[in-house]
Amino acid sequence: MDREISKSEQSRSKIKTFIPVLLILGLIAVAYYFLRTNFKKTGKPSDFYIVEVEQGNISSTISAAGLVVATSERVINSPVSTEIQDVLMSTGAQVRSGDLILKLDQEFTGLEYERLEDELSLRSNSIEKLKLQFDKDLRDLDYQDQIKALQLSELKAQLSDQERLLNIGGATAEEVEAANLQVRIAEIEKKVLENELQFKRQVNTTDKENLQLEYDIQQKRLKQLGRKLKETQVKAPSAGVITWINEDIGKTVVEGEPLVRIANLDSYEIEATTSDRNSKELQLGLPVDIRINQERMRGYITRILPEIVSNTVKFYVGLEEDNHQALRPSLRTELYVITSEKENVLRAKRGNALKGTDSQFVYKVTGSTAKKTRIRKGMVSSDYFEIVEGLNAGDRIIISETEEFDHMDEFEIAK
Repeated sequence: MDREISKSEQSRSKIKTFIPVLLILGLIAVAYYFLRTNFKKTGKPSDFYIVEVEQGNISSTISAAGLVVATSERVINSPVSTEIQDVLMSTGAQVRSGDLILKLDQEFTGLEYERLEDELSLRSNSIEKLKLQFDKDLRDLDYQDQIKALQLSELKAQLSDQERLLNIGGATAEEVEAANLQVRIAEIEKKVLENELQFKRQVNTTDKENLQLEYDIQQKRLKQLGRKLKETQVKAPSAGVITWINEDIGKTVVEGEPLVRIANLDSYEIEATTSDRNSKELQLGLPVDIRINQERMRGYITRILPEIVSNTVKFYVGLEEDNHQALRPSLRTELYVITSEKENVLRAKRGNALKGTDSQFVYKVTGSTAKKTRIRKGMVSSDYFEIVEGLNAGDRIIISETEEFDHMDEFEIAK
């Protein structure tokens, strides 16, 4: 007959089941510890990058991507609305001042120039005619004033005669008064003519100046169109390299539309971009370390654009040596903006062994033995990292990857 198994028996049965499992896990742990502490792996000197800890300066940097651009770039725009007739050069070509780059259709502009030239001739003839008319009107008024002066003299003489006759009884007082009235009327009429003559002279002078101004404006328009007609033969205004050109022959371009961009090869700057997370640290005048292939250059931030595009901020870097032979348009560069610096600190070169935490282990090399040593880092630059604790000047450490040795506290480096 079956009987119920007690709880104590059930517990003893479970313990018996787990004991073998625990023994196996214990054996594995012991074996791992034994292998980790007693299995010695030897490395070769060529497997590692070993550097010496030294005293020196270090800087905190922001990394950025850069593009070499010309400090000045000339943009040649279409002088008139027309069509591209012929393209003689391509992007990347070096040009000298006066080199012909492309041709625009001149037919419409030439016809417009001839029309304005004919209009200017007609206007010149009209102006001369109006000037003659103005001079004639002034002379007519002047003659009328002279006639009125003679008439006034005659009336005054008649008044004098009437006054003499009145004294001897040969004329009445009414006749004298009438003669006097005629003199006064003639004097007023002469003043009116003189005033009209003065007004006409002033007005004619102003009208002539206005006519001449209109003529000069028309002449300037003709001169400007003549200049635009010449500019349909698009030539390089200065030496440089073509960074862009509209090569679409037959395309209609409107006045002011860009045709060619020419970069000045005499000086360059860097157009740089970095993550918008660094935007608060960017400041005008901050020093910048520039890497172009094997060349290193120094510069400083000259402009920071306010807008953020695609999570990046753009800024420009002026170069201490802006005409360096290694500089080329559109050449990509690495930039490191120096935000702060420390002098005479304990430092070592950066390598793959460097971790992101402030405290980490590195292998310190003494003789042929590499021993795991804990260090505490400080400032990190593009080339060096600061050592706050754990090492001294002159110590040698491995800065290359040591993943296959990380389970060992120390290992030998074969000579």
